[in-house]
Amino acid sequence: MKPDYSLYLVTDRTVMSTKTLGEAVEQAIAGGCTLVQLREKEISSFDFYVLASEMKKITDIYSIPLIINDRVDIAMAVGAAGVHIGQKDIPANIVRRVIGKDMLLGVSATSVAEAVNAAKAGADYLGVGAMFPTVTKPDAGFVSMEELGKIRRVVDIPIVVIGGINKENAMLFQPMGIDGLAVVSAVIAQPDIKKSAADLKSLFFRKESVNEL
Repeated sequence: MKPDYSLYLVTDRTVMSTKTLGEAVEQAIAGGCTLVQLREKEISSFDFYVLASEMKKITDIYSIPLIINDRVDIAMAVGAAGVHIGQKDIPANIVRRVIGKDMLLGVSATSVAEAVNAAKAGADYLGVGAMFPTVTKPDAGFVSMEELGKIRRVVDIPIVVIGGINKENAMLFQPMGIDGLAVVSAVIAQPDIKKSAADLKSLFFRKESVNEL
């Protein structure tokens, strides 16, 4: 069964409103999140493995795919559904060779060239952005709506947009053929995580066009 990319949660323990990541993830899933990516930059490999194992148990309960950011070894060790890599990580074609054909492979892209290369290398989906300023990745390069449209036209794999996605802009993308919203603080940092997730998902599926806003 193909994954539902419509509301893709990317974790960040530094901004979450709950005491534990497990609680935040469960609330996000209850609100309609369809995938969960565990992103950890500042912990040891052992701690990452332990946390990933905990998240895998939670996502399995709800039949939600767990994606691990960057760490192919952690993804394989916990039996995650897939791995997501950036342009400065191990090349996508090498990651595909390591993980095999059954695990999901997501690749970040900021341009048509990067998107095309990722698709050719075996990516299952693209994470395109940053679309807007974001507190979780302040140094991320921006992708214009025009470039996003070009990327959508030249690749046929699913695309999720990331970077500053919130209630003010969530409705812009589905009319462009984008498959989902990748969100961090717009869900996990909110006082009511479940409601925030549900609201974003509802907005994503609104049929408004960009010109109607």
